[in-house]
Amino acid sequence: MKFARHGSRGAEKPIVCDADGRWRDLTPVAGDVTPDVLTRPESEFGLESLPVVTRLERFGPPLAGVGKIVCIGLNYRDHAEETGAVPPAEPIVFLKAPDTIVGPDDDVLIPRGSRKTDWEVELALVIGAKARYLDGPESALACVAGYTISNDVSEREFQLERGGQWDKGKNCETFNPLGPWILTADEVPDPQKLDLRLWVNGQVRQDGTTADMIFNVAYLVWHLSQFMVLNPGDVINTGTPAGVALGSPGLPYLRAGDVVELEIDGLGRQRQNFKAAH
Repeated sequence: MKFARHGSRGAEKPIVCDADGRWRDLTPVAGDVTPDVLTRPESEFGLESLPVVTRLERFGPPLAGVGKIVCIGLNYRDHAEETGAVPPAEPIVFLKAPDTIVGPDDDVLIPRGSRKTDWEVELALVIGAKARYLDGPESALACVAGYTISNDVSEREFQLERGGQWDKGKNCETFNPLGPWILTADEVPDPQKLDLRLWVNGQVRQDGTTADMIFNVAYLVWHLSQFMVLNPGDVINTGTPAGVALGSPGLPYLRAGDVVELEIDGLGRQRQNFKAAH
């Protein structure tokens, strides 16, 4: 099933897509899109009885009440190579604050003093069941409720040249567009067979596949569960393929007025206008 939220910022309403591709109002049976809703069987919703949405408004973030956002760095071989990094022996882990999340087509603000704001198309997964000390990767996918798109926007100078940790370049406001929808895990039989693409001002910058992950989705969920409890509503950004500005000498970083578009097979498309923060 495909779940989303639409409406003005802070007043989004839950919607669900039926078999004919029509969005239906979910409010008669669910107050919002939550992990519990994502894991309910389709038969409980009575889709055909739900009102059809005749005017689709702005897509908001597709999940209400996101817990923590766990991000994985350098998780594609070609991305590690382009940045001159040695492929990691274990996943590189950092966190983003939930208040970085915006809708998939909302404006993204380039921070004050930024010279190196960068793009990263990523497969994001939503945790639907608690993952704590899982026995192995083979049990991990059962904890995933669904998948969506994340743009893990980064300020590389803040991240890599200003000392401290990566968090300084990852947690600027609006730095995690998410959506437009969540596709439930049962409709993604193999998350390692998805193509990812990103354009800047109409020019292709990233064109990759999740098959090139160093650590696959199941391994990531299992691995993270050894160090932290993953709760329903947590989101994992699983890394980005090659093609970012950081790994492309001479390629300009983002500036006010730039437009970034990104998509993943079956998960929809995002489009952001980049503006200067005031």
